[in-house]
Amino acid sequence: MHYGCMIRSCLVRHWMRKKPLQTNFCQEESENMAIFDGEAQQYDEWYKSVSGAFVDLVESRLALRMLPVEPGMKALDAGCGTGNFSYKLAEKGAEVTAVDISEDMLKKAKEKFPSHTNSIVFKQADLYQLPFSEGSFDAVASMAVFEFFHDGQQVFNELYRVLKPGGYLLIGTINKDSSWGELYQSEDFQKSTVFKHASFKTMEDLQKYCPETFVKGKECLFVPPTADDSNFTLQQEEILAETEKGGFICALWQKTDS
Repeated sequence: MHYGCMIRSCLVRHWMRKKPLQTNFCQEESENMAIFDGEAQQYDEWYKSVSGAFVDLVESRLALRMLPVEPGMKALDAGCGTGNFSYKLAEKGAEVTAVDISEDMLKKAKEKFPSHTNSIVFKQADLYQLPFSEGSFDAVASMAVFEFFHDGQQVFNELYRVLKPGGYLLIGTINKDSSWGELYQSEDFQKSTVFKHASFKTMEDLQKYCPETFVKGKECLFVPPTADDSNFTLQQEEILAETEKGGFICALWQKTDS
């Protein structure tokens, strides 16, 4: 079943632990692609919360430390939602193409970043079948999307296809083996949210997509989901990194010339 990249668009970035998104998720592929249209405002509001802003900060910080981004390079944000990570790539000087399956999310993204119309092109697309030629991008990033691909290998292959030889592909996703992963896999949480359709990954799972060109993997979000808002701080993140497993993992590949 093709969930495409609409799931990231539906969720408030996958961290609505305090107000889970209710859904009667349909099995019809056509409905899967559109079911979360209309959630753009709710999705964006989450970024303004204490926990939401913190999660966005640590995830994006790790991803941008790992993914080489240089001015003028062509970058793809695969599953862009309302464009938060797209904007960060553009701020680094990249020429960004941002794709998502949800028209509402893309509309919201365009409204949020009107001054970046020359550096970010938003386009509706399904990650299983991208409308780009082979080797179109210097860098590809997909943040908080792969949780919802049961056939992650197929999506990986498609992202890898549009990457130029020598280019980098970064995937960020919830860590199955963490307190955050445990939360999303819990029976009570899965009863009322779209996470009952999720397929969580470990770093080892990600490496298997292409072990030959895997460069490195790192983790972040050591503050657990049960923490009070006052504990969502970089200081606490640094302290807990010594004892906790990161709730979010990023993996990086570099495409070979052959």
